[in-house]
Amino acid sequence: MKRLFLLLLAAGVLSACASKKQVAQAPVKRKSVLEAEAVAKRSMIDGVPVEKVEFRPGISSATVERLASAEECRGGRGAGLVTERGPVEIYRMSCSNGKVFMARCELRQCKPMNSDVASR
Repeated sequence: MKRLFLLLLAAGVLSACASKKQVAQAPVKRKSVLEAEAVAKRSMIDGVPVEKVEFRPGISSATVERLASAEECRGGRGAGLVTERGPVEIYRMSCSNGKVFMARCELRQCKPMNSDVASR
């Protein structure tokens, strides 16, 4: 009986030690490195700060590219996702003629946004 108790106690201690997970800490970036990355994403156009958004294709990119093609907008890298992925997404596409085509997709149903606002 004593041996069984000691065996169960040892098994419990070993299982408790095995279940502890080591928490890896992410390296902390210095403040100056973070500031440099933020500045690299911004540029100035006509004295106005503009943040650069990295190109990200989305689920409805091909649909938006077809919509843009129907409005004579072609070229560039294609339709990139501007917002976060979700039920409502906004896409942006740079046209070869200098205009910008934007579309709003809700549950994969895409419609062009107001072209007067988007043409710059």
